[in-house]
Amino acid sequence: MAITTLDPKTALIVIDLQNGIVALPTAHPTADVVKQSRVLLDAFRARQLPVVLVNVAGVAPGRADQARHSGAFPAGWTDLVSELNQQPGDHLVTKHTWGAFTGTGLEQHLKSRAVTQVVIVGVATAIGVESTARQAYELGFNVTLAVDAMTDLSAETHENAVTRIFPRLGETGTTADILAVLGKTHA
Repeated sequence: MAITTLDPKTALIVIDLQNGIVALPTAHPTADVVKQSRVLLDAFRARQLPVVLVNVAGVAPGRADQARHSGAFPAGWTDLVSELNQQPGDHLVTKHTWGAFTGTGLEQHLKSRAVTQVVIVGVATAIGVESTARQAYELGFNVTLAVDAMTDLSAETHENAVTRIFPRLGETGTTADILAVLGKTHA
C-alpha cells in the first residue's frame, strides 16, 4: 500500500549504512541509498523526531548452507558512513542478528519515546531491512519503507521484498512521498 499517513511519533530507522556494507556490490548504487537516507535523516532531525542508526557487528549463531563471516571485522568495517552525520540525539543500535530489535533494547527505546510508527531504510533490503520491518510489524509498530533508500546484494531479492513482502508489512513510498506526508503531518 502506498504511504498515506505518518503517526505524530514516527521514528526513522537506518539499517547498516556502514563502511563494510556500503562497499559491497549491490543491485543499486549505495551512494544513492545513502543520499536518500540523509535527506530523510535531515527531515526527521529538523522535526525533532527520533532517529535510530543501526550497524551490524556480528552474526547470529547456528548453521547455514551459506558460508558466513567468522572472527573480527577489518578496522572501520562497522563504522557508520560519515554522510549520515551522526548527531548526539541519534540512538545507536549495534546488532548481531539480521533484525535491529533482537537483543538490542530498540523496542524499549522506541516505546519510551511513545513511537508508534517507523520508517525504515538501508541495506540489505531482504536481510536487515526486511527483518527489522517484520519485527517492527510483529511488535505492533506501523511500518513504512522508503523503497528508493534501500538496496540489496541481489536485484531479485530486492524486488521480491519491495513488491511481495513489504506491502504485507506496511506502506511503501519513495523518499519524496514520505517527505510530502511528513510535511503535512509535522509542519
